[in-house]
Amino acid sequence: MTKEKMNKEKKGCSASEKTDRVLFYFRKEVWILLAVTITGILYNVGLAAGPWFEGQLVQCLCDILSRRRDAGDMLKLAAWYGAVIAFVQLMRFLKRLYVRKFANNTGKRMKMTIYRNLLHQDLMHRNAHQDEEAGAMMTRILADADACAEGMRKFTTEVFDTGVVMVAYLGMLLTYDVRLTLLSMIFPPAACLLAEKLKVLVTRNAALSRESSARLNSATLERVTHGLTYRLYGRERGCEKAYEADLTDYEKKAVRANIWENAMQPVYQVISMISSVLILWFGAQNVLGNGWVSWDVAAFTTFFACYLKLAVKASKVAKLFNAVQKARVSWNRIRPWLGEPARDPLLRKICSADLSVRSLTFSFPGQKPLFSQVSFQAEPGEIIGITGEIACGKSTLGKLFLGEFPYEGEILLGGKRLSGDGKAFETCTGYLGHQPELFSGTIEENICLGEPGDVWPVLRAVCMEAEVKALPRGIHTVIGSGGVRLSGGQQARIALARTLYFRKPLLVLDDPFSAVDPGTEEAMFSSLRIWGKESVILLISHRLAMFPQMDQVLWMENGRVTAGDHNLLMDTVPQYRRLFEAQRKETDEHEENRKK
Repeated sequence: MTKEKMNKEKKGCSASEKTDRVLFYFRKEVWILLAVTITGILYNVGLAAGPWFEGQLVQCLCDILSRRRDAGDMLKLAAWYGAVIAFVQLMRFLKRLYVRKFANNTGKRMKMTIYRNLLHQDLMHRNAHQDEEAGAMMTRILADADACAEGMRKFTTEVFDTGVVMVAYLGMLLTYDVRLTLLSMIFPPAACLLAEKLKVLVTRNAALSRESSARLNSATLERVTHGLTYRLYGRERGCEKAYEADLTDYEKKAVRANIWENAMQPVYQVISMISSVLILWFGAQNVLGNGWVSWDVAAFTTFFACYLKLAVKASKVAKLFNAVQKARVSWNRIRPWLGEPARDPLLRKICSADLSVRSLTFSFPGQKPLFSQVSFQAEPGEIIGITGEIACGKSTLGKLFLGEFPYEGEILLGGKRLSGDGKAFETCTGYLGHQPELFSGTIEENICLGEPGDVWPVLRAVCMEAEVKALPRGIHTVIGSGGVRLSGGQQARIALARTLYFRKPLLVLDDPFSAVDPGTEEAMFSSLRIWGKESVILLISHRLAMFPQMDQVLWMENGRVTAGDHNLLMDTVPQYRRLFEAQRKETDEHEENRKK
């Protein structure tokens, strides 16, 4: 997504167009809805031609039997009928296509908004859902998003397929007999009124079915995850009984919801059809010349066929009521998740902040300190190199800035102590582990995680632009299970691109250059200088080629940490000097061999 497109998206979310308002989603699809309107009017107005042609065909058959017309007239009329129906069905196809595109785009936009919010809020720590499992919660949230999109689709569809076509049918009926039309319109509104009264009951049963489905999903996950434990302790039978109870409850509530939603449809239709008896009686009087107006067979057939179609449409108003009611209930539930993601206020306060580490000490339970009395300070834009012997605690030190382990001493970022429940760490610290975690999805999805933006700048920063462009679908290439397999170095650079994409005041990078060549390492380090101008970067590495360019270096050895710049450590720490010189010699020899 380009910057221009991002700016347009931001402008689209003005004060009058918030993502937690229904109107926002209609406005976002205005051109598709315009196509729906044009094709919907042509289709539904064209439907009124069907009863007229049916009446004319019946009248033509009567005229043929009385020898006033011949079969050629019937064929011409049938040909015109077929042409009109073909055009009407084409409009129907286009309308349905655009309505489905509208629903798909709306559902996708809702889910992406929800997804972005979930990224910025800890599901397991929200007060309103402390006792609720995240799996069940996610099931309901996504089901409600689908219900909202489906309700909007049905509303958009029925505005034309029910509203416009009923107006067209009613207009045709009034042209034939005003009094009989008004008389026959008694029962269809009664069916609509009944549907309106029952919509709350239908919605309640649908909600109970969804809640039961969520419980069943949670029970299924629980059974699969802890099946071995239940079997070892002889609780497997009890687990099965509880699961069967959840399954039975879901089956009952799903059936009840389907009955209320679907079984009432024939009832509404029967009520709407009662007026057909009146039409048969009074319509026959019109044909015989004893009624309110004078009809021929064509008029009677057209009127009766037109009313039947109108009655069927009227009975389907119930579906519209039910869909809109369910969508309204679902909308109220997911609306809190549809606002703009709430940024943690701590992040705003300490953005581009100094880092201060004072007397930092850590030890695993029952063991001597892994390291102690670590102290150093850093300003935004500085890169701090952390290195040392194998198993000296480099990675553990980096994880302390994520709140992974309790520690002694202080870690201050912008004067705020990073401790407690870990929330401060989540909002302030970006992290790249030495084993990059990528999921099955596109390269773009692995980098931006649902956040809108352009991923190409960070791909260039990690020297992956050319390699990604060479892939079959560029940033839309699927990686992971079932997708393109990347090398270890490529995976590490994709993970680093993700870390740079989500800029944080503090970045902890654990061995980001381990699988790249020296030239790529130097280019990536230069990019870190640019991308990290507003961040403090802690770069953990066993490769020391870039350490002369570090602002500070931390050398870890035997539980002690020596801080200083590269030159100071070369003079005061013999082991650091020997390691650096050995690596430099190895690099020089490799370069000479490569040139040969």
